[in-house]
Amino acid sequence: MPADSKPTLDAFTKNIGFTPNMMASFAQSPIAFNAWATLLGSLSKALDVKTRDSIGLVVSEVNGCNYCLTVHSFTAEHMAKLPADEIVLARKGHAADPKRDAAVQFARKVIETRGQVSDADLKAVRDAGYTDANVMEIVALVAMYSLTNFFNNVFDPEKDFPPVTPAGSI
Repeated sequence: MPADSKPTLDAFTKNIGFTPNMMASFAQSPIAFNAWATLLGSLSKALDVKTRDSIGLVVSEVNGCNYCLTVHSFTAEHMAKLPADEIVLARKGHAADPKRDAAVQFARKVIETRGQVSDADLKAVRDAGYTDANVMEIVALVAMYSLTNFFNNVFDPEKDFPPVTPAGSI
């Protein structure tokens, strides 16, 4: 592992108790890994954990990233405390909570349209109570989750989180 990745990887390992295969692989590029870690740290302050994990689930579903679906399903259950039915709902692009539902639906529109959302899509998320700053955070979360989805789809690390139903199967 490159020395410039070690402090960041060690911090993740200490925080979560083990080194996920994805991170060990990603750490081979200190530039990409540390940039992603900085973005993750900043965006961990955006919105709330249930909304962030729900967005991670829908983006990973759309991008077909099975590794990321295992990670986000695990964190949604254990950190965000989402019940199993809400995890499935998030993968389908929805949420039980109306405000979170608007954010998750908008995130799905962003990834499916590559950001070419309609005025109605933008109005719906704003009408649910999200500010333009929040909308920017949703878009940034979509981009960050897409980065790890693409990375994991390319390098296909061995899954080290509990298995889930594969993308496109729910």
